[in-house]
Amino acid sequence: MSLYRPIQIGGLELSGNLFLAPVAGYFDPVFRSLCAEQGANFSFTELVSAEALYRKPEHYGLGENAAAAHISPAAVCLVSRGENERRYAIQLFGAEPQALFRAAVLLAPLRPDALDINAGCPVPKVVKNGAGSALMKNPAAIGRIVEAAIRASRESLGGIPVTIKIRSGWDSSSINYAECARIAVEAGAAMVSLHPRTRSQNYGGTSDWSCIADLVSRLRVPVAGSGDLYTPEDARRMLGETGCAAVMFARGAMGNPFIFSAARSLLESGTWEPVPFSARISTAFRHLEMLAAVIGERTACLEMRKQFCAYTKGLEGGAALREQAVHAQTIADYRRIIAGA
Repeated sequence: MSLYRPIQIGGLELSGNLFLAPVAGYFDPVFRSLCAEQGANFSFTELVSAEALYRKPEHYGLGENAAAAHISPAAVCLVSRGENERRYAIQLFGAEPQALFRAAVLLAPLRPDALDINAGCPVPKVVKNGAGSALMKNPAAIGRIVEAAIRASRESLGGIPVTIKIRSGWDSSSINYAECARIAVEAGAAMVSLHPRTRSQNYGGTSDWSCIADLVSRLRVPVAGSGDLYTPEDARRMLGETGCAAVMFARGAMGNPFIFSAARSLLESGTWEPVPFSARISTAFRHLEMLAAVIGERTACLEMRKQFCAYTKGLEGGAALREQAVHAQTIADYRRIIAGA
């Protein structure tokens, strides 16, 4: 049986099990669209503050006052579907169930395919408010938040599945992913995604995939694995070793939407071909042009500096291109950089 296979998340049927994880500041709707072209079966928006969303929905192009508001295209990008995304989830974070409920209800016009709860982000500005991975310190709160999201889904979102992403624990002395996942599933979560690092590890060290395998053995819902997925071989190994239903590419997909077509090729045929330098550069420029059409040239060019660094990482001559890209301010600047590549 092929490791590449369909997956069912509640009432949501997906054709395959290669997912794009939520990564703040990198995976905008344009990039998610490029990943969908390359075979990503499901993707997640970067995390969105439930509190900010329900207090000022017009900033995200939602609510009764949206038409009259000065809307930031970048803010709208946080919740919008990419052009080629057939299936996507909006990820919310927050510490209060009522905030999650009120924010989720507002997402109805966007028709997401799932609602994801972030209980894994280690960033201090998220954690200090009791959200993200801070929720791992209060498993009961996870249950209440999932219940609130389920209620919003049933009342306003057509009953789409609610999923959750967690870490292995707060620190090495409090490894409680199994308890947190159990509570989330009992509250109605249709899938649990596990990044098996603690919050104290941040993104350092190595992720413990044995935690994923353990969680798979405990839950009746699909488990998606995340952490240290950089190559197609990593995806094959995680699926084979842990028995997880899906893999979620995060840092391994940065500047590399081709990871999805490569991983599928390896899983189905046993081989894959690296993408040539020219294809990566042309895709980076296409990303820039599409992003400029959404959020404006100036903002897109600034955003693209870090994206361009990701696209050229590991490529021969990439360092020289990155040195130029960090000073680019217009599409014409990027054209000159690419022309000289």
